[in-house]
Amino acid sequence: MSDRAFLDTNVLVYALGQQDDRTPAADALLAGGGVVSVQVLNELASVARRKLRMPWPEVVAALADIRILCPDPVATTVATHDAALTLAVRLGFNFYDALIVAAALEANCSILYSEDLQDGQVIEKRLTIRNPFTR
Repeated sequence: MSDRAFLDTNVLVYALGQQDDRTPAADALLAGGGVVSVQVLNELASVARRKLRMPWPEVVAALADIRILCPDPVATTVATHDAALTLAVRLGFNFYDALIVAAALEANCSILYSEDLQDGQVIEKRLTIRNPFTR
């Protein structure tokens, strides 16, 4: 089994700018690299502008840094979309959460770090959800 880790948007938000008690864990995960999707990058850009009120040049620079640590983001394709629909129906996930899970499965990750899903849940016997902020 792969030990590749997929990082959800919330991990990057805590590493990037929303400084609180979750930041050290987020920083450590990001420093270790991992896998993200284009969806995660898009969501991060939106949150950085809207909630963190970062100017565009800082957002662009932060995204470039993340792509160094997490190269080759997973694209959202029609196949990813279809897999997400199946997961959303079968598991009752919000569609955008299902897209994250589908991308993590597509990238053959064994861990998905997220605070938005059930910690410890195993999907398709190969992807474990871990909330890195509950330790």
